[in-house]
Amino acid sequence: MQKHTNRERFFGFLAQTSDSPLAIEIQKAEGVYLYANGKTYIDCISGISVSNLGHSNAAINEALKNQIDKHLHLMVYGEMIQSSQVQLAEKLASYLPSNLQSVYFVNSGSEAIEGAMKLAKRYTGRSRFVAQENAYHGSTHGALSLMSDPYFSNSFTPLLPGIDFIKQNDHSEINSLITHQTAAVFIEPIMGEKGYLPCSMAYLKAVRKRCDETGTLLVFDEIQSGYGRTGSLFAFQQLEVVPDILVLAKGFGAGMPLGAFIASNNIMQVFTENPVLGHITTFGGHPMSCAASLAALNYLHTESIMDGIEEKEHLFRRLLVHPKIKNIDGKGLMLALVFEDAEFCRKVIDACVDSGLLIDWFLYAENKIRLSPPLIISKEQIETVSGIVIENIQKQCNP
Repeated sequence: MQKHTNRERFFGFLAQTSDSPLAIEIQKAEGVYLYANGKTYIDCISGISVSNLGHSNAAINEALKNQIDKHLHLMVYGEMIQSSQVQLAEKLASYLPSNLQSVYFVNSGSEAIEGAMKLAKRYTGRSRFVAQENAYHGSTHGALSLMSDPYFSNSFTPLLPGIDFIKQNDHSEINSLITHQTAAVFIEPIMGEKGYLPCSMAYLKAVRKRCDETGTLLVFDEIQSGYGRTGSLFAFQQLEVVPDILVLAKGFGAGMPLGAFIASNNIMQVFTENPVLGHITTFGGHPMSCAASLAALNYLHTESIMDGIEEKEHLFRRLLVHPKIKNIDGKGLMLALVFEDAEFCRKVIDACVDSGLLIDWFLYAENKIRLSPPLIISKEQIETVSGIVIENIQKQCNP
């Protein structure tokens, strides 16, 4: 029988999402490093803002080992009292405002968005939604309906009706699009796939005010910005605006599949009746995932990880200076290097990957390089990363 390499198995048996995957075979990962066949990569995208505490974090690994000796899946979500779930929910609530105390665990960001959409419809009795242009909330049917770019959605129509799109930091359509028919407004406080663009305080306050006037729920999608990436546990905590529903995933799972949508007890209780089991999931809040998330949450605070994020951001900004870099967007350790054109940006990305630096682009900003390294990245590693980027920019200027 012919033996296949893992690369052949990857292309032969795994469904593909593009015609040009990275296709790097990783044997081991530790800290900010990925180890392939004879080559080491510095991970500067953290699996798209997932591995916030790096790879093979000892505290997370220990929590997983302890949990696996206790039990795995027991029952569909919401029936059994499971220690890792209730401890994580309580700990999360202790860091959140009084209106965000009820946690519904799911498996991913898309599922969390779907749950938030259902919750908003059920609580308000309305069916319309407002989302931001060029936001990304996931690729399941409801989440995809919140995506404004038809390139990504036209092949899957018809989508959910009754969805309007507002421009980020533009006040002109807030009052006309958010009405008494709107169930919820979905906002990324820092827009992810648009290239790490923060929403202004004035814009968020205007949206919050209009939601209050119309009885509309305000949903913050912190799937990418949560769990310490901006220097606070959640990005909205540096703002003067509190959502009605908070959506989490990615770094929240600490490398395990986990998502959540969080609201008040009053809002969340509508799922318990008319109909009963208004929202249900089999594996949501898996005990292994919750154990990992709880360990990460504790580690973020006991090791004061978030205290150093602003300084690391400033170091990146100080070192990443080149005439070709037109701006650095973003906040904390979700940064985007802006170039004049996408072709040059792509060449720099490819050259950096060849040099052992794993970086990436954005769905809606192909002229930007994504920098979202593990939060534990050291100053020396930031210097190394910045040196590789500048060196490869210069090489593209003088091929």
